[in-house]
Amino acid sequence: MEIGIMAKKALLVGINDYAPAGPGGPDLRGCVNDVRDMANTLSALGIVPAAPATMQILTDSRATRAAILRGVKWLIADAKKGDVLVFHYSGHGSQMADVGGDELDAKDETICPHDYATAGMIKDDDFRTLLAGLPAGVNLDIILDSCHSGTGTRELAAMAATSDSGSVAYRFIEPPIDWGFFLDANPSLPVRGILRPEADDRARTPVVVDRLNHVLWAGCRDNQTSAEALIGGIYRGVFTYNFCKVLRGAGPAITRLRLDAQVTVNVRGMGYAQVPQLEGTKTSLSERVFT
Repeated sequence: MEIGIMAKKALLVGINDYAPAGPGGPDLRGCVNDVRDMANTLSALGIVPAAPATMQILTDSRATRAAILRGVKWLIADAKKGDVLVFHYSGHGSQMADVGGDELDAKDETICPHDYATAGMIKDDDFRTLLAGLPAGVNLDIILDSCHSGTGTRELAAMAATSDSGSVAYRFIEPPIDWGFFLDANPSLPVRGILRPEADDRARTPVVVDRLNHVLWAGCRDNQTSAEALIGGIYRGVFTYNFCKVLRGAGPAITRLRLDAQVTVNVRGMGYAQVPQLEGTKTSLSERVFT
């Protein structure tokens, strides 16, 4: 019996320009640069070849809800044990009230496609449904450099007093009223504020999730915002910048736990309050990254 060749594929999504195309949307400046940085890093380290057959890139108006969902289906199509798959998203994030009852905090995290205002956001439940049939042994890393905070606007207000609004932006979109109203109006939904400095050590602990069929890298905790800033004269996501920098310096032999720890230290060293969050099984977290 012939053993199939291990596949290496990546779907990279970065959205600076939100609908309507051009000026007028809740635009960002560092997300396309994040995608370029991630593509170069994955290619240079031999993790995923930079070729149309193995790497799909969606940016700005091409990164619609339908296109992103099609891209995820392409990424996991015919996946088999040993395959290396990477999904990276850089853009706005948000939250909505969980109506399925499967979230401990009663909130669903979302990412915001280019056309989110008309087509809708993509919920973590959508990803869960798509990945339900992923075969055992597939190495799927999902990297999200976006905000996951129902209290993000209040954190923005607190940060505005100390940040240069021209050089730092936060990747959060207020959810529409039909989704967002119940986050704060329903007393059963916890309202969480800004992470206290004394909680940093606990926040750095990766989350072990038994039987999780992928590894999740989040640019911040689900009650925080992810920042983008002018770094070396170029707008970039603070998390993606440090993720790629540490990975390029250490090489693909670094374990996920060590990569997460070093990225977290670097983000904190730059003066940002966001705490990256790593989730996976105990085994996957201790393995070399992207294996």
